[in-house]
Amino acid sequence: MIEFYKYQGAGNDFVIIDNRNEQFDADNFTLINKLCDRRFGIGGDGLMLLENHPEMDFTMRYFNADGREASMCGNGGRCIAAFAVHQGIVKTPDNFTFMAVDGEHHASYKDGVVNLKMIDVDTISINPESTFLDTGSPHHVQFVDRIDKTDVFSLGKATRYSEKYAPHGTNVNFVQFMSDNNIKVRTYERGVEDETLACGTGVVASAISAHLKKPEYKQFNIEVMGGNLKVSFESDHNQFTNIWLEGPAKFVFKGNIEL
Repeated sequence: MIEFYKYQGAGNDFVIIDNRNEQFDADNFTLINKLCDRRFGIGGDGLMLLENHPEMDFTMRYFNADGREASMCGNGGRCIAAFAVHQGIVKTPDNFTFMAVDGEHHASYKDGVVNLKMIDVDTISINPESTFLDTGSPHHVQFVDRIDKTDVFSLGKATRYSEKYAPHGTNVNFVQFMSDNNIKVRTYERGVEDETLACGTGVVASAISAHLKKPEYKQFNIEVMGGNLKVSFESDHNQFTNIWLEGPAKFVFKGNIEL
């Protein structure tokens, strides 16, 4: 039996396990896939292990729903940050650090909202129809006129598996300007292989791409299928630093499951 916790950030939901005693077999991707299964397991867009770190508050290990350890997940990072605060692992909720696959992250927690500092972005591929950038995970960003009419699953899957992004593929975001610095984003996530209700690294990539179209804005309010998020940053000649992803991170339930 192992204890687990379920968290969600703007509808992006995760199974979280406190693995500081290293009792969970992180190499068993079949088990992780089963735990993320919404019919035969707990259900989630991914699974995270919270582990010890010699200098920072903790280490985050993220696994996609397919069971394989993955690149950075922004909403996952916000959820595991909230979990660490709730468990008393973090002593200073207004300023703490953790290690993830893409490096060190700073975070703060207050009243159910987590503000997470993301990695700097200094390489962007700009095409007439889209942009491509890595915000901890790779993202293709495409602007559309009617996001509510966009076939996110079919178009996203085709781009994710296209020869252009072979062999590893990419996450795919569709973005519509709603007004000024307000955008709406829908995302097809690699590893989940479906549209998710939110994607943290995806909205960061979308906000940066939106800035390229409207350089006067360095903060964006973002509507996703599962709620609302905010992204802010500093920029200089397509070099993006001090990038922050802000939004809710909520405890859903806890339980025990037999492995």
